[in-house]
Amino acid sequence: MGQKANPIGNRLGIIRGWESNWYADKKNFSIRLIEDNKIRKYLNARINKGGISKIVIERTLGKLIVTIHTSKPGIIIGKGGGEVDRIKEELKKLTGKDDVQINILEIRRPELDAMIVADTIARQIENRINYKRATKMSIASALRMGAEGIKVKLSGRLNGAEIARSEELKQGRTPLHTFRMDIDYANVFAQTVYGKIGIKVWICKGEVLGKRDLNPNFLAGGKNEGAGDRRERRDDHRGDRRDDRRGGERRGGGRDRRG
Repeated sequence: MGQKANPIGNRLGIIRGWESNWYADKKNFSIRLIEDNKIRKYLNARINKGGISKIVIERTLGKLIVTIHTSKPGIIIGKGGGEVDRIKEELKKLTGKDDVQINILEIRRPELDAMIVADTIARQIENRINYKRATKMSIASALRMGAEGIKVKLSGRLNGAEIARSEELKQGRTPLHTFRMDIDYANVFAQTVYGKIGIKVWICKGEVLGKRDLNPNFLAGGKNEGAGDRRERRDDHRGDRRDDRRGGERRGGGRDRRG
């Protein structure tokens, strides 16, 4: 089950909230769903290098609120906020609505965001950097920032090989079956001269114990700041125990017997 289902969809309503928040009757539901898809496609193409993690769409009576979660807010805002105003006008034309509001939330720790990590690896592969080097650098930076585990899977003609293959690099733990584990997931393509390479990233940010606010905007606003530090301390203790268990007693016993 955990291998086949999308880890984000699997946790909806448990520890994650929906990225589209609105209500529609049977007649309007499909229209709004297609409109949401158009908005996301357009913004991802329009702000290609803006480090977009996710786009949250909320609707009230006659009003459309689009919240962009990004690691590079300066690129989206532009000089004097001119770029945001242009995007707002373009969204008004696209949706046919007069009242469109755009909010921009900065991601403080982009190394712990699966979409940004996957996009970074994809851009590096497109720039002819070795896929193993790019992946190992991303894994190291995620663990350094306090992730409990990270797994990266690449599929396609890696390094231009004649036969496509899949390779997986992982470190730490990513328990996909445990619903209280906060696992971020992303699937991105790198368009190279020898074909597409698929990149999947799973990042485990630790357990969520207790009730969590399911509003995705609230979670991104810094509620979890400091959680990474707590996890790092916990990981350090766990690593110490593991080293003692693996090395000290057994090796010491061996030396005594030889003596």
